[in-house]
Amino acid sequence: MSQPGHHPITRRSLMRSAGALIGATGIHALPGIPGLQNERPTGHHHRPRARALLHVHLAGGPSQLDLYDPKPELARRDGEPCPDYLLEGKRFAFLKGRPVLMGSPYSFRQHGESGTWMSDLLPHLSTQVDRLAFIRSMRGEEFNHTPAQLLLHSGSPRFGRPGIGAWLDWALGTGNPDLPGYVVMVSGGQVPSAGASLWSAGFLPSVHQGVEVRGTGDPVLYLNDPPGSGATDRRRLLDALGDLNRTAHSVHHDPETLTRTHQYELAHRMQTAVPETLDLGTEKSDTLARYGITRDRDSFARNCLMARRLIESGVRIVQLYDWGWDHHGSNLQEDIRHHLPAKCQAVDRPLAALLEDMANRGLLEETLVLCTGEFGRTPMRENRNQSGFVGRDHQPDAFTVWLAGAGIAGGTSLGETDDLGGRVSSRPVEIFDLQATVMHLFGFDHERLTYAFQGRDFRLTDVAGHLVDDILS
Repeated sequence: MSQPGHHPITRRSLMRSAGALIGATGIHALPGIPGLQNERPTGHHHRPRARALLHVHLAGGPSQLDLYDPKPELARRDGEPCPDYLLEGKRFAFLKGRPVLMGSPYSFRQHGESGTWMSDLLPHLSTQVDRLAFIRSMRGEEFNHTPAQLLLHSGSPRFGRPGIGAWLDWALGTGNPDLPGYVVMVSGGQVPSAGASLWSAGFLPSVHQGVEVRGTGDPVLYLNDPPGSGATDRRRLLDALGDLNRTAHSVHHDPETLTRTHQYELAHRMQTAVPETLDLGTEKSDTLARYGITRDRDSFARNCLMARRLIESGVRIVQLYDWGWDHHGSNLQEDIRHHLPAKCQAVDRPLAALLEDMANRGLLEETLVLCTGEFGRTPMRENRNQSGFVGRDHQPDAFTVWLAGAGIAGGTSLGETDDLGGRVSSRPVEIFDLQATVMHLFGFDHERLTYAFQGRDFRLTDVAGHLVDDILS
């Protein structure tokens, strides 16, 4: 029964009220509408050290034990049964039973004034160690490629969250209105296991997803005018579409309508800016030689030089993905003695040239360079199906990443692993800590940079993350 002074609640009126509430909630969460939440942040939380991010991701999980983290004890115990403490309570992607330990087949030396240990597989990058800060105590929770890549990039092992590039693009905006603020390039013949989700905008406005630039054909798909259409035709078409989209937006208030208009206009401006920026024909021959650039159009070396040119032109975020670092030892192409040297040869010279080139041009002072895999490799040998090839399984419990550039104290090494390289023994750093540190260098408090979606405020670091100030200058 209804009470005095109150209207009776019928099923129809309840549904009408509920619908209005749901609609109001949806409108409240729409981005980019003046007066509502989720507009681009109005400023930094503190003084930024970095203007641009260059993120190199070696997809598959490079072996820290063969590149960055020498273990003489592991070499001494090569072939011995794995001790219990490395197996108890652990799940592995492929290892079963009691595997044997495997020392690195490669030598390590100290380099630079810092005396940093580096594998002989990276002779060129070794010359840059005094610019690098190594975190040898990284830890993650995911031991399969896709969830581990998603966790590293988006703070969640599940699909649907924005990647760190999209977060920064949303927070920073573009540095060049004629180029995308966020560019992605892929080498190694295949995209990472998680695919384009790594540079997705997730629930952020789709304009903030990464724009993939290709090494063959048109740098960006559908950028050029179709046959029979010229610049005047394109301009008239864009003007008409813009008028229609603005009318539609005034009625429906769908932010993606304006996003499409923005993307059309950006593509029009990119027709001139992209070919000019990515034309390596203007580079000197000795520069091409220092990067090790060949006729291979999709090479990591070409992508490194294009990354430098993009950052120099005002692009804020560039991500370079190189596939092929998953060395299980299942076959010749996954043998750590055969294929790992080939992968290192493909990235070693370009990375060293890129760091030196950016330093000489004054770009490194404002560019944060980050080099990651989604996890590392085990100190135990994987010998799947008794193949006779040599490899290591996935290891999220202890691996290495390195950083350089804006705000980073070069020549430093943070954290340690135990004598066998299977566990972090000092100064553990979680994935969320690394993300929080990156955001800090761009002037943002990772706990305050949030986006309202589906009734809650989301952030890159979810509900975790601490600043790793040990590596900051």
